[in-house]
Amino acid sequence: MFDVKNIQRYYRLGIRKIRKFLLSDKCKEALVFLFFVLVSFAFWMLQTLDDVYQTEFRVPLRLKNVPKEAVLTSELPGDVRVRVEDRGTVLLNYMLGRTFFPVSFDFNDYKDRGTHVHISSADLLKKVSAQLNVSTHLISIRPDTLDFIYTMGKAKKVPVRLNGDVSAGLQYYISHVGFSPDSVIAYAPEEVLDTLTAAYTSKVHLENVNDTLNQRVTLQKIKGVKFVPAYNDLMVYVDMYSEKTVEVPIVGINFPANKVLRTFPSKVQVTFQVGLSHFKDVDSDDFFIGVTYEDILRAKGDKLPLTLKTTPDYVSHVRISPSSVDYLIEQTAGEETGW
Repeated sequence: MFDVKNIQRYYRLGIRKIRKFLLSDKCKEALVFLFFVLVSFAFWMLQTLDDVYQTEFRVPLRLKNVPKEAVLTSELPGDVRVRVEDRGTVLLNYMLGRTFFPVSFDFNDYKDRGTHVHISSADLLKKVSAQLNVSTHLISIRPDTLDFIYTMGKAKKVPVRLNGDVSAGLQYYISHVGFSPDSVIAYAPEEVLDTLTAAYTSKVHLENVNDTLNQRVTLQKIKGVKFVPAYNDLMVYVDMYSEKTVEVPIVGINFPANKVLRTFPSKVQVTFQVGLSHFKDVDSDDFFIGVTYEDILRAKGDKLPLTLKTTPDYVSHVRISPSSVDYLIEQTAGEETGW
């Protein structure tokens, strides 16, 4: 345990050692060496900064005096990349001591040029060069041409559509794909609005979906069009498949009045997959197996192949068992008695 007297003694001892080191010949030699190193570095820096270099800066862009009723559907970029060449001392001044002011363009100067305005490279170069030293050489500007598109309140409501694909997991199927909201407002010049039919999402690729999914997606950008809102909530609903079998009768179609179709058996089994949400809703009345008289005339062999004429939209993988049946055409009594 240190007391106050011990602390003071160690402190004085430490100060004495430091003073002794600073007054020693080795310390003096080190300080002299360090001084000449700093002087040499300073001369080297001055010589280096006097050479010519190239570098790149970002210069902000602004569009001012935009009327309240004007909606910019394609805006100017936030800045441009300016590549310049000058002596190192000048470039160092740009980097450390100077901030570039935003290059401003007045909306009123371009309002008579239509809804798609192009700003020439000459206008851009002139405004950027005004902020540079006389000795600075402007090499390039990216982008070298600017444009913006606006509309004076022209808009219409368009539906949202999926751009991509969604697949369900094993034993599941996609029962519904929806959007919230299901439509958005599109602002654009009139000639663009006339050709616009929908707002598509950015590319979406979803696979093995086995539960209800709610995902926010952005809308695909179109030059000259501004969507409000610019995003959408994609909702994917899935349902689980179940298998069901019903008995469906075979019905003759377009037979002459004196002829009747008899099949053996008269009913066949129809097996299909259906989502659990529709399992109780579907029955034999939702299917129709019809055989036309023309089918009989075209049939080859003793068996009559069967096909479904009507099936519900929400069933899949439909199978008929048996897929073909024996048949005969029965003459009715009316033909024999002359009716």
